[in-house]
Amino acid sequence: MDPTHFVQINTGSPEPIYRQLIEQVKRRVAAGQLQAGDEIPSVRELAQALAVHPMTISKAYSMLEMEGVLERRRGLSMVVAAQHQGAQPTADRVELLRPTLEKAAAEARELALPAAQALHLFKTILEEASR
Repeated sequence: MDPTHFVQINTGSPEPIYRQLIEQVKRRVAAGQLQAGDEIPSVRELAQALAVHPMTISKAYSMLEMEGVLERRRGLSMVVAAQHQGAQPTADRVELLRPTLEKAAAEARELALPAAQALHLFKTILEEASR
């Protein structure tokens, strides 16, 4: 797997880089983009591609391993854990999106935006991404 396209990080985000990595890997596994047995970039490869400290990547990988998302293989690269054969049910994927939408809703309320306008913006962004 090409480490330059594995994940994208936002260095300006208040969310720590290791959390961004964890959430992106979880979402890719949930969507079926990464499946059981798929190899992931090594700590060194990904750290170099993202220009971050290797300990950041190692921390994220260790946490993903503890959560059962990744499996460590002695002397080989890490892989997606065996229980992730395909995309998770839609309800499970919706729950992964919920925290992001809760943050967006809180920001919309702080900005005193009408719900209809916030929903319209969300719909527009969704449609832009699919083009």
